Amino acid sequence: MSDVLEARPADDARSGSLSWSRTVDRELVHRSSVAEVLLTDVRPRAPGEFLAAACWGRSHPTFPRGRDDRHSPWMVAETTRQLGIYVPLRHYAVPGTARFLVTDLCFTLDPAAEPRPGHGASEITCRVWVHDVRTARETGLVTGLRMRVSYQAGGTVFATAAGGARFLDAAAYAALRAGARPAAPSGAAARPEPAVLGLWSPADVVLSLAGDGPLLDPADHRHPFLFDHETDHVPGMALLEAARQAAALDSAGTFLRPTFCHMKALRFTEHCPRARVECSRYGRTAVFRFRQNGAVTAAGVLRYG
Repeated sequence: MSDVLEARPADDARSGSLSWSRTVDRELVHRSSVAEVLLTDVRPRAPGEFLAAACWGRSHPTFPRGRDDRHSPWMVAETTRQLGIYVPLRHYAVPGTARFLVTDLCFTLDPAAEPRPGHGASEITCRVWVHDVRTARETGLVTGLRMRVSYQAGGTVFATAAGGARFLDAAAYAALRAGARPAAPSGAAARPEPAVLGLWSPADVVLSLAGDGPLLDPADHRHPFLFDHETDHVPGMALLEAARQAAALDSAGTFLRPTFCHMKALRFTEHCPRARVECSRYGRTAVFRFRQNGAVTAAGVLRYG
């Protein structure tokens, strides 16, 4: 008996093949843990167009495969987020000290075309288009852009995504965020049962129960995926997961896996006070809002197949 692992194409800029052999540098996707880096290769093809490779593991600790063996839809959102950081840093001369602000994110997923991981991981090919690039008149530095992404596995397109981002220098960001408070430890709040939310672990729950609706109140402010590094506001991926959990709670565990998502960030969602998560269902659609200090900080739509 012999065990042979087929070699993947080398990470060579002269090669026309993408590589899934190793992840990109974690700093280039704003991740502290190498285990949370999904991108393995990104190559320019034409002005504003890129080809990228991503590796999705069979068993993500936070988002395990569902009953039908598909990856979590948040893998599309997180890969889009990582592309939205890596491409500007490596190909648009955005400084490594810049702060990235996601303005909006959306994706559509085709359940019939999604990859089912076999042994190991799913090798995902991403076609990326960058447009609406904005620059500062004084410096010429890129201050924002928009991106579209097409996701393929085995030559079949199974998802599309799009989003926008702004880039601020350290001084501008510090002025904008003056007075921001760090996350407060979570207390002994009542929380939904993980199974109702489609989760395995109580540590993955990001909602607590209040008399007039759920609050954004993560059980673990050092969660290895949602809070991979310290932040002065609630990260976008944590907002998306809170919205998904609110829809699952409102539907008594029926709405667990969205096939469409659109979220727009209207302002920063702070760690304190706890933001209220408002959710309304209309057929197979859930509309959500995060409300804090009387103002809506983020809003969007989830749809379910």
